[in-house]
Amino acid sequence: MKRFLSSLTRREFLASTISLAGASTLSDALALAQRAKTAAAGPIPFPKNFWWGTSTAAYQIEGAWNEDGKGESIWDRFSHTSHKIKNGDNGDVACDHYHRYREDLDIMRRLGMKSYRFSIAWTRIQAAGSGRPNPKGLDFYSRLVDGLLEAKIRPFPTLYHWDLPQALEDAGGWPNRDTAQRFADYTDIVMSALGDRVQSWMIFNEPWVFTTLGYLFGTHAPGRTDVDAYLRATHVVNLAQGMAFRVMKGVRPRSVVGTAFSLSPMQPATGSRADHEAAERAHAFQNLWFLEPALRGRYPDAFVGVSPEMLGVQPGDMDKVRAPLDFIGVNNYYRYIVSAIRPKALSPNPLAKIYPVDVKVGGDTGSKTDMGWEVYPRGLYEIVMRIAKDYSRPIEVTENGCAYADAPGKDGVVHDPRRIAFYHDYLRELARAIKDGADVRGYHAWSLLDNFEWAEGYSKRFGLTYVDFKTQKRTVKESGEWYQKVAQANALPVKT
Repeated sequence: MKRFLSSLTRREFLASTISLAGASTLSDALALAQRAKTAAAGPIPFPKNFWWGTSTAAYQIEGAWNEDGKGESIWDRFSHTSHKIKNGDNGDVACDHYHRYREDLDIMRRLGMKSYRFSIAWTRIQAAGSGRPNPKGLDFYSRLVDGLLEAKIRPFPTLYHWDLPQALEDAGGWPNRDTAQRFADYTDIVMSALGDRVQSWMIFNEPWVFTTLGYLFGTHAPGRTDVDAYLRATHVVNLAQGMAFRVMKGVRPRSVVGTAFSLSPMQPATGSRADHEAAERAHAFQNLWFLEPALRGRYPDAFVGVSPEMLGVQPGDMDKVRAPLDFIGVNNYYRYIVSAIRPKALSPNPLAKIYPVDVKVGGDTGSKTDMGWEVYPRGLYEIVMRIAKDYSRPIEVTENGCAYADAPGKDGVVHDPRRIAFYHDYLRELARAIKDGADVRGYHAWSLLDNFEWAEGYSKRFGLTYVDFKTQKRTVKESGEWYQKVAQANALPVKT
């Protein structure tokens, strides 16, 4: 510590002593001092050819929910069901991106983006999740891809971002093994149509989230609460991931394929052995349940007393789930505080008997976003470093962002300094991870646009661009202008 502080300039030392006054441990003091030194040193550069981008998802922005041959998805059905979405909102129009994609391309150009992560709506390609492809749906995504390439922006599509065809849900949904084959067929259609122009792909977005919230807790589409069906769904999704990977490489051997996983650091609530073991169990289940099968052909040790038969595993399946992903997509928003379920303690977790863990979203050290999530930039560093160390794969941050309700002022400008501070601090931690050896190739801010935020409807705004949902007018926020400067410089400026 003494040797480290002796290397600081007078200015850096003064900055560090102010920060150190709030540090409670030696490790915290060292981290704060290092940040002070970094801030005083000037802009922080990112690697050459780093992918600066933004992210969206089809159901959250496209609208046109029943136009040009599009079929009904589980989110169409769920959002049209009473009392499922805040304020009775739905994605029927959303940001009307289906009709206004060229305007949104212009915004991306203005922001200097190099990469655009979007998703393809399965029901635009196959209305019922099977059968012949819909040419109008394929044409829409073909035009979007061509527009991105013309703007020198990398198309970075996700094949599945939560919008399962309702017809497949009616046939059993993700717990039904046949859904994996249907997904492989859909993957073949999309790769054959767009793979000549698109090189980088994601198979799924956050498989842990859409299975857990959709089939266990019922807070997201399709709204089911069935533990047995949930366990089977997780295995079928892993089968689908492996099958889709092989289809993609078969159609386009040089394609670069990954999945965007919801990944968060798991921190024990206390120093007890039980809480440390619970944190590792939570990491195995919530971070690795769809990553470990793909890369190592096995399920991590997350549950107590769950047999392969309960998951629906059949002979040969653990070879089928393998998918040697070319990169790992990291979606990070918060950390978890984890404790072991105490004997006889009541727990809202329906998996309590097989998963004796209590998890809390975030701690209390940082401010909170409008989602109630703690701002904890160090968490991005922690999870990126762990994944990089454990799996030795290139990483792309495929989602990271914050919800704040800032709107245009009398001057017509959206002043959102909290969002700028959020991105600055998270990007600083990402730069630290890169410096410490993580092979991070890109960063995608969530989101390009304010949009339909799932069960929260339109009540939460994550966008770098403000959307007036009544008029569809777009207004780039100050955070968007700030992000453009970061991307242009390929460096993070000193925080002011």
